[in-house]
Amino acid sequence: MLVLSRRIGEEIIINDNIRVTVVAVKGDRVRLGIVAPRNVTVDRSEVHERRLQFQPVAAGVISDSEVAIGVLPPKEADDTQVH
Repeated sequence: MLVLSRRIGEEIIINDNIRVTVVAVKGDRVRLGIVAPRNVTVDRSEVHERRLQFQPVAAGVISDSEVAIGVLPPKEADDTQVH
């Protein structure tokens, strides 16, 4: 892991097309601004993990090109809910 120190307003550039800027530091929180191409997905780790849970590609339901971000896969007929 590469660890870098930056001050507010300073940037980190990744692969010539992704910019990460330190926007604010307040207590133990750091706000980052990220500029990336539209085809690059940028998520917080907890959102990324949740997205992977519901991605139909993992189940072989549809191909990568058909995945709609933020859409849950269709419910299967044998799915049951336990209350």
